[in-house]
Amino acid sequence: MNKAITNFSKIRILIIGSGIIGKSNAFTLSNHGFDITLVDQNEQHNSSNAALGILMGKVYQKRKGRSWALRQKSSELWPKWIKILQNYNSKLRFEKPFFQLTNDLEKFKKLTTFANNNPNDDLETVIANSYILNSINKIFKGNKLQGIISHQDGRISPRVLIETLNVVLKSKNIKTINNKIIKIEKINKSWYSKLKTGEILISEIVILCNSLDALKLISPEKYDIKLKPVVGQAVEITNREKNSDFLSLPKVLNINGKNLITISNKKIIIGSTDEYNFKPEEFYLNELFEFLEQRPNWLNKKNITRKWFGIRSRPEGEGSPLLKSLEKGLILCSGFYKNGILLAPACSHWVSEEIKKHI
Repeated sequence: MNKAITNFSKIRILIIGSGIIGKSNAFTLSNHGFDITLVDQNEQHNSSNAALGILMGKVYQKRKGRSWALRQKSSELWPKWIKILQNYNSKLRFEKPFFQLTNDLEKFKKLTTFANNNPNDDLETVIANSYILNSINKIFKGNKLQGIISHQDGRISPRVLIETLNVVLKSKNIKTINNKIIKIEKINKSWYSKLKTGEILISEIVILCNSLDALKLISPEKYDIKLKPVVGQAVEITNREKNSDFLSLPKVLNINGKNLITISNKKIIIGSTDEYNFKPEEFYLNELFEFLEQRPNWLNKKNITRKWFGIRSRPEGEGSPLLKSLEKGLILCSGFYKNGILLAPACSHWVSEEIKKHI
C-alpha cells in the first residue's frame, strides 16, 4: 500500500461536485494516496438536498442487471463504511428496519410473494392487525395497512453523512474549493479546468459528479449523454394532536409509495415527489397528503412547518446511474435519481477501479 501511495500521490484528480457522490468518491480515492481536489460552488443547493437517505437494497424487486449488482456491492460495503465513519462522528447511524406497507391487496400479495421467494434476505411479512403494526395503525387509524419489513434496509441521515464526510476529508487534507468550474479542456495528457474566477486547475483526471451541470462542461451529443431534471419535494409535518406520538412509529417506513421519516414525537418528514421539471409545483405537493384511503386529521397542509425541494438528475434511454469513462482522464459519475446514498459506496468503488485504466 505504501508503494501504491508513493505512485498515486503524483496523480492529480479533480472532482467536480461536492454532494454526497462527490464526497464519497473523494473519501474512497483518498485511501489510495491520490492528490485530490474537490470543487463546487453550489454545495448548499446541489441535488443532495433532495435526498431523504433511505436505503432500499433488499426490497428492490428486480434481482438482475447492473442496478441489482450495484445494490449488492453497496450492501456489502455500507457496514464497513459505517464502521470507519463512526470513528469520526458517533452520531452517524444506519437506522433499521424499513417498513414497506400498503392498503392495496394486490400489492400486498406481490410483496408477500417477493418475501417468500427471497428467504435469505431477512424480509418479514406483516398482515393487517398484526401486533407489530399496532403503533402504526394508531397513528394512521382507519387504514388497513400490511406489507413487509426489511431488517437490512433503513436510513442514514444525509445531513449527518455529509457532516461526517467533511470531517474525514479535512483530516485527510483533501483540498476543497468553493468556486465554479466553467470550462474543462484537455491539452496533451492533462486536463485544464477553468474556475469562474479565472484560475486554472491542472489534473490528470477529472471526475464529473455535478449532476445536470455536468452537461454544461462536456458535449452531450458527442458522448451520447442525456439527463433530465426531477424535482423532489418533501415536507415536515407537526402533529398538534395531544395523544399522538410519532416516536412510536418505526424510524423509516414507506406507505403506498411515499416515504415517512420520524423526527420527534410531534414531527415527521414525508417525501418525495417525482416532477420532471426544474421548479416544484403545488399540484405535486398534494401527493404527499393523498396517499391514504383515510387521511388522519394531522396529515394536513396546515400542519407543514418546513418544506423543501431538490433537483435530481435521471438518465434518459439508459439505467441510473451513469458510470462512464468518456475519454482518457474524464469520468462521469452522475444521474443517480433517488439512489445516491444507497449506491455511493458501490459507485465510488467502481470509480476507484476505473481510474486504474486511466493511469
